[in-house]
Amino acid sequence: QVQLVESGGGEVQAGGSLKLSCVVSGSISKIDRMGWSRQAPGKQREIVADINKDGSLDYLDSVKGRFTISRDDATNTIHLQMDSLKPEDTAVYYCYALVRVTWYSGRGTWVTVSS
Repeated sequence: QVQLVESGGGEVQAGGSLKLSCVVSGSISKIDRMGWSRQAPGKQREIVADINKDGSLDYLDSVKGRFTISRDDATNTIHLQMDSLKPEDTAVYYCYALVRVTWYSGRGTWVTVSS
């Protein structure tokens, strides 16, 4: 079992920045991948940024160069630094973890970008 709790969402104007954090607990050593996904109203959930167990990173094309995912092993926290935000980034952002074939997700945090 893995538990994830997100924080840091809010409302920001276009061009602004936000930093999301996710505290991870439980069977952390068994996690194969973790990261952030988002779901905008009326759209499917999409993976935004991902960290593999080997430390490799992957980003959604539309956020490359603007978002940065990082991991703090000392505090079992993963962060998502979001810069140059655009209105199309508006969504509920979820922290997730994959253990073998089981996906765990937090409850999500809203990010609203106004134009």
